[in-house]
Amino acid sequence: MHTDTERCLRAVQSKDARFDGWFYTAVLTTRIYCRPSCPVVPPKPENMRFYPSAAAAQQAGFRACKRCRPDASPGSPEWNERADLVARAMRLIADGIVDREGVPGLAARLGYSPRQIERQLLAELGAGPLALARAQRAQTARLLVETTALPMADVAFAAGFASIRTFNETVREVFALSPTELRQRARPGPRAAVPGSLALRLPFRRPLNPDNLFGHLAATAVPGVEEWRDGAYRRTLSLPYGHGIVALSPRPDHIDCRLSLTDLRDLAGAIARCRRMLDLDADPEAVDGLLREDPLLTPLVDKAPGRRVPRTVDAEEFAVRAVLGQQVSTAAARTHAGRLVRAHGERVDDPGGGLSHLFPPATALAGLDPESLAMPRTRRATLTGVIAALGSGALQLGLGSDRDEARAQLTALPGIGPWTVECIAMRALGDPDAFTPTDLGLRRAAAGLGLPHTPAALTRHSARWRPWRAYAVQYLWATDDHPINHLPTN
Repeated sequence: MHTDTERCLRAVQSKDARFDGWFYTAVLTTRIYCRPSCPVVPPKPENMRFYPSAAAAQQAGFRACKRCRPDASPGSPEWNERADLVARAMRLIADGIVDREGVPGLAARLGYSPRQIERQLLAELGAGPLALARAQRAQTARLLVETTALPMADVAFAAGFASIRTFNETVREVFALSPTELRQRARPGPRAAVPGSLALRLPFRRPLNPDNLFGHLAATAVPGVEEWRDGAYRRTLSLPYGHGIVALSPRPDHIDCRLSLTDLRDLAGAIARCRRMLDLDADPEAVDGLLREDPLLTPLVDKAPGRRVPRTVDAEEFAVRAVLGQQVSTAAARTHAGRLVRAHGERVDDPGGGLSHLFPPATALAGLDPESLAMPRTRRATLTGVIAALGSGALQLGLGSDRDEARAQLTALPGIGPWTVECIAMRALGDPDAFTPTDLGLRRAAAGLGLPHTPAALTRHSARWRPWRAYAVQYLWATDDHPINHLPTN
């Protein structure tokens, strides 16, 4: 979008928050870059330059605005919507792959050479993977400086910097303040007293309807791994350097996020996973605008706009849970998953809460005895087949996975049908166009609205909802009075 100067100018002059994260406005006279909705008086058009990423603006010598804090913008919705190399790379960079494995590690996960990835990211985002990772480190450092009482040396290494000197230089360059000055300017308030404990605000584009989002996560919560407590969805997180517990509560203009981490180096990755799970980088105006073009969906969208697709923090975990949930009720699926967790999951401490385990990875489930599962023999075989494929690498469901390849890999596994494939594509791979025409709840909702309700006819009709069919599914499911569609009240 940053190349469409007229459109960018209109967004800046109208202070349109919908475009925050889509592009960044740099001002030649002040050498500052802002988000489009910055509340200051817009500069003259001839003094503005537009960049596709904060990293590109930083590389061009601009510093972040101290008022609108462009580093805290929602992410671009393109990286979740698209499935090409650049989008896959951006999802991996957000998860901290470059900090942990370097550019060669990023390239290996994507199946391209480092040079090819550098070239494509530069062409589209104006910055390579190292610069994009550096911008993310700066944002993480700012969060830690402002919300914790950690010594600056601890902040530097937790944010991913290799040295304190690099940390100081980067913070000064990006924010035009030293780390100490940044902490002094932060809003007064209690700082985290418990090591690894953080209170954050996760921004999103309005509107956001929390009902089906948090309702789905709470209604399908695996005992010991997830729970709804005191108005928050809470769950354990398996992270590269350790584990964590997160509590997420919906607020009118943000998601309240309370994180407890065993290793603060996991902060950026934990935030990215929570944002993906809650679909916070979505563009509801674009989604709802297209769905409203179908007269039969218009009343549903107008009644409760801003529905999101509830996703997951771990794609492999969801694949296992999807098989456990085949042809059984929500309650039965939770029971099966809970037994699996108690038998094979790693225990964690949750003072004052009800969480007790991490969901077991495929490696921990490799020795699973199928006879211990209280389910039909064919589904046992399907589950062990999925676990074996995940463990061997024959099934790739990571952030950098190609969605079409993943669908083909899933389809090749015995016992995995179209419904399971599309559910995994929707919630684990984040495909906004995933569609489940054989789902009984979806067909029942379609029939009630006067839509075609046979799988083939519904698929043909759904072509007008592309590329947002996963969101259409949420609106159709919401017509049913099922717990997944209601924000818990206790």
